[in-house]
Amino acid sequence: MSKKEQKLLSPDLPRKLLLKMYATMLTIRIFEERVASLIAPKKEITTPCHLYIGQEAVATGVCLALKKEDYVYSTHRSHGHYIAKGGDLKRLMAELYCKKTGCSKGKGGSMHIAAPEIGLPGSSAIVGGTIPIAVGTALAFSIQGRDNVSVAFFGDGAVHEGVFYESLNFASLKKLPAVFVCENNFYCTHLPIASCLADPDIYKKAQIFGMPGVRIDGNDVVKVYKTARKAVEDAREGKGPTLIECLTYRWLGHVGPFDDLDKGLRSKEELDCWVKKCPIRRIKKRLLKHRIVTEDEVKKIETAIRAEVEEAVAFARNSPYPDERDLLYGVFR
Repeated sequence: MSKKEQKLLSPDLPRKLLLKMYATMLTIRIFEERVASLIAPKKEITTPCHLYIGQEAVATGVCLALKKEDYVYSTHRSHGHYIAKGGDLKRLMAELYCKKTGCSKGKGGSMHIAAPEIGLPGSSAIVGGTIPIAVGTALAFSIQGRDNVSVAFFGDGAVHEGVFYESLNFASLKKLPAVFVCENNFYCTHLPIASCLADPDIYKKAQIFGMPGVRIDGNDVVKVYKTARKAVEDAREGKGPTLIECLTYRWLGHVGPFDDLDKGLRSKEELDCWVKKCPIRRIKKRLLKHRIVTEDEVKKIETAIRAEVEEAVAFARNSPYPDERDLLYGVFR
């Protein structure tokens, strides 16, 4: 590929990073599709799973802008964040099987993924619950004089919570090294955001607290990465927090492997429109067009990922369940 062709795609992103973006997004997609198949019809996984299919560009773009030592706090829809931050697929799959070898020792299931060793201290099913924790971590980084950054991922539903506004206010007041990432998929569980939020322009809420707020196409991984990189750099340099609203869309229902079209919550036309905006298809098309990758390389990447996911399934199936003696191990008591 010539320098001119590289510039057409992105003037400052190396080939290695662009391929990492594609591979990470594809890993999340293939992993989640496999999980869906294990929920129904096989019913091997019984813990409630909120799948990340359709939103892969957000986690990927943000986490690739971070260092391993930076922290991210996730939500009930946590698989994508865990994978994008560098988590082990075997340990994640084992956790979904509630096995002892899982990243949360089989006690967290899908909605309480934790992996401090990769910079993901925890997730929570409480809407907005990890936002103040991320701010607390940013405060600790600031007091300790570390140049680490703390990121809070949350959905548009969390904007209804008072703690969202309290957290933005405190982070801005103290100029903390925090980045707030709203994954706006337009639905608060089952309600369209416009039906329950008086002002659906989430990014504008940052202005109230004197901090930058931006809205971007959350299905464009390059745009997400560049925006996150700027926010992370500002936070690391002591310029304070940023709110990034990423417009995206979950292809499946709020929870589980089905699209929920039969429930009348959204139209097939709407879903089809967003499927056509697939973030993985978009980056793949660009990589091929500008000859950053070949069709054979794409096939090899996919084959390798599918093999890794199947290894994770086998590992989870063969792992033991927690013993009764482990009941109180690793928990507050």
